[in-house]
Order: sequence, then C-alpha cells, then structure tokens
Amino acid sequence: MNTPYRLGADHLLLAIRLTPNGGRYLLDGAETAADGQVHLKARVTAVPEKGKANKALIALVSKTLRCPKSAIAVISGDTSRQKILRIDGDPEDLAERLEALLAR
Repeated sequence: MNTPYRLGADHLLLAIRLTPNGGRYLLDGAETAADGQVHLKARVTAVPEKGKANKALIALVSKTLRCPKSAIAVISGDTSRQKILRIDGDPEDLAERLEALLAR
C-alpha cells in the first residue's frame, strides 16, 4: 500500500489534503487521488485566509503526532488544498505514529 509520507534522514514529508472550514479538527485517514498520489485527509475549522488554516493544520498535526509545532513546516502548497509538510524528528518514530493513526 502506498503511504502519504516519505522518510528523510532527519525528517518525514507528509502529503495532506486540507479542508478548511471543515466544521471540526480531524485527521481523517488516507485517500488516493486520481493521479495515484496518496494524501492524509485533514479538516480544520479555520478559514483559508492569511495562513489561518495552515496554522490550524500545523497545530492539529503537532497535537496528533505529539511533536512540537516548531518542528512542522508547510514546504509546498501554501495556498492550495494539497500540501506537503516537513516534520523534523526521528522519521521512524514519526512513521510509527502515522501508521497507528492510519490503522484506526
């Protein structure tokens, strides 16, 4: 099975499809797009203006994966629904936490 993340030497890259104004804060499993790319679905209540939705997404991922917000950065898709997050830390440990989340 494809995964929505790739491991780096000291980080993990996570593909996300964000739904701003989503009514709640939730990481909602993975989905495969028409192009075959796998994304983790995320919903936040914040509106997509002035980076509010991105900040809410970083807070949600930080809380869910139990890592500091300062370790997470949006490296692609700043104004798009499709985003790539770079999460600094032990990639194996982060991948385990994501696998546990995806297994739910």
